[in-house]
Amino acid sequence: MSHSTESTTSAGERDLPPAIPSLWRTFRLGARAEPRLLAASMAVTLMMMLPDAVMALWLKVLTDGILDGERTKIVVAAIGLAVSSTANWYLGVVNARVGRRFRDRIAMAMEGHIARLQATVATVEHQERPDHLDRLSVLRNQSFALDHLFSSLLTNVGLVFRLVVTALLLASIHPVLVVLLVAGVPAMAVSLWRPGVERATEERVAVHDRLARHLFVLGTTAAPGKEVRLSGIGEELRARRRDARRQRQRPIAAARWRSAWISSSAWALFGLTYALGIAWVAEGIDRGVGDIVLVVVAGQRLSQYMSQTVGELGFLRGIWLDASLRLTWLEDYVASLDERATATPPTRLHDGIRFEHVSFRYPGARTLALDDVDVHLPAGAIVAIVGENGAGKSTLVKLLAGMYRPTRGRITVDGVDVTEMPAATWRLRMAGAFQDFFRFELLARHTVGLGDQPRLDDEAAVGRAVGRAGADDVVAVLPAGLGTQLGPTWDDGVEVSFGQWQKLALARGFMRDEPLVLVLDEPTAALDAETEHALFERYADAARDGAANGRITLLVSHRFSTVRMADLIVVLDGARLVEVGRHDALVAAGGQYAELFAIQARSYGARSPTG
Repeated sequence: MSHSTESTTSAGERDLPPAIPSLWRTFRLGARAEPRLLAASMAVTLMMMLPDAVMALWLKVLTDGILDGERTKIVVAAIGLAVSSTANWYLGVVNARVGRRFRDRIAMAMEGHIARLQATVATVEHQERPDHLDRLSVLRNQSFALDHLFSSLLTNVGLVFRLVVTALLLASIHPVLVVLLVAGVPAMAVSLWRPGVERATEERVAVHDRLARHLFVLGTTAAPGKEVRLSGIGEELRARRRDARRQRQRPIAAARWRSAWISSSAWALFGLTYALGIAWVAEGIDRGVGDIVLVVVAGQRLSQYMSQTVGELGFLRGIWLDASLRLTWLEDYVASLDERATATPPTRLHDGIRFEHVSFRYPGARTLALDDVDVHLPAGAIVAIVGENGAGKSTLVKLLAGMYRPTRGRITVDGVDVTEMPAATWRLRMAGAFQDFFRFELLARHTVGLGDQPRLDDEAAVGRAVGRAGADDVVAVLPAGLGTQLGPTWDDGVEVSFGQWQKLALARGFMRDEPLVLVLDEPTAALDAETEHALFERYADAARDGAANGRITLLVSHRFSTVRMADLIVVLDGARLVEVGRHDALVAAGGQYAELFAIQARSYGARSPTG
C-alpha cells in the first residue's frame, strides 16, 4: 500500500472548517474543562443584565406617580430604582470575580490543549508549509484570546437577553416600535462580517508578519549578533523589516477603511430610524408623559445595548476566526494523520527495513528530494548513507522516522508500512542524534536524560549514555557535573561550546539501551575527523556485539574514514540511489563513491584513508 503527500496536502489546503460547528466544538471543549464555572458565569451574566434593562420601566412609573400625585407609585419607583442600581453594581462585581476565575481556568485548559496538539502532530510538514505556518502563527498569536471567547459568548447571550427585555418594554407602548430593534440588524450583521474580511486580509499577508518577526530576531538576539555586526547589515535588516511591516499594514488598513464605511452606513440607518421613532411616538400616539419617557429612555438604552452587542459580536467574531476556527482545523489536521495508524511496531527486526520505490517532494517544491529509491537495509547492519549536499540523505532519515510521508512508494519495517504504525509508538523504537540538534537549557542530567524520558532522573542510565557518546570530558569540566544548570539565560547557568553541546546531544541519542533503529545524522560535525572516527569505531564494535534485537544503525556522514566501517554503504546523488555495497567493492567499482572517496583522501593527504 502506498501513501502520497498529495492526499496530505489536499487535507492541509482545504478551507477552514464551518464556523458554527467550529464554535460549538470549542465551546464543548471549555464546557468539559470547567462545567460548574461555566454554568455559574452564565447565570450571573443573565441576572446582571436585567436590573439595567428595567430602569426605563421604573422611570415611567416615577413619572406617572409625580404627574398623577400617587405616592405609592413614587415609592415603588424609588425602591425599584434603588434595588436595580444596587443589584447592577453587586452582580457586576460578582460577575467580574466569577468571570476572571473562569477565564483563568479556561486559559490553562486551552493553552494545554493547543500545546498537546502541536506536540503530537505525527509529521513535521505543518512546520514547513507556508500556508500551515500562517495559520499556526495566527493561532499562536491569538491563543490567549480563547478564554475570552467564552466570556464574550456569555456576554453576548446576556446582551441579547437585555435587548429582548427592552424590545418587550417598547412593544408594550406600541408593537411598531419593535422596528427600532429590526433597524439594528444591519449593524449586527456588519459586525459579524467585518472581522472576517479583516482577518482574511491579515492571514493573506501573514507571510510579511513572519518575515518582520524573523528580521527583528536577527537584529536583536545574540546568536546572529556577531555576523550581523561583522557584516554591517544592521541597517539593512531594519530597512527590510520596515518594508515588511508596510507590506503587511497597507492591505490591512485598506480592508479596515472599506469595512468601516459600510459599518458607518449601517449605524446611520439605525440612528435615523431611532430619531424618527421617537418623533413619531411624541406626535402620533395619544399616550401619557410616562409612556413617552419609557420610549425615550428604553430607546436610548436600546441604542446603547445595540452598540455593546455589536462590539461584543465583532470581538467574538474576531476570536472565532483567529483562534476557534484554526484550533478546530489543527484538531482535524492532527486526527487526519493518525487515521490509518493501527499496526504495532515490531519488538525486534528479522528482515530489516525496505524502501520500496520511494519518492518524496517537499511541500511547495518543484523537484523531488528523493526519486524512486529502492533499497533493503538488513537487520543487524550498520548502514552508512553518503552523498553530496542536497542528495537526500537527511530526507531519507526523516521519512523513516515518520516525519513525512512518501509521495510515492512505501517504507516497511519487517513488512509493516511505517505510515500504518502510530508515529509516537514507532519512534519509541528509535534513537538518534542529529547535526541540527536543539540546545535544551536544563540541568545537564536532564539535557541528556530527555533521550529516554521515563529515565530522565536515572543518573546511572545518563552516565552510561554520556560514556557511549564520549562526553565524559564535557561532564568533567562542569562545575556541578550532571547537576549543572546549562545555558547563559539562567542566573546560575553555564555556557558550553558548540562541540560540547553536540556531545551532550549525542549522549541524549544514546539514552535508549535497545532501539531497533539508531540514527546518527552527522551528529559529530563539530568534532575533528580523528575523534569522530575513534568514537564511531568504538560504537560500531559495540553495536555488532550487542544488537541481539536486529538493530540497524544508520550513519549519515561526509567523512569517508568513518563510513568505510559500515556493513553497507548507500550512495545518493541528485535525489537518486546510485550505488549500494561495501566500501571495498564500491572503491573497486570506480563509481561515484570511489570518486568522492579519492577526492577526500587527497584533501586529507597521508592521514586520510584510515582516519
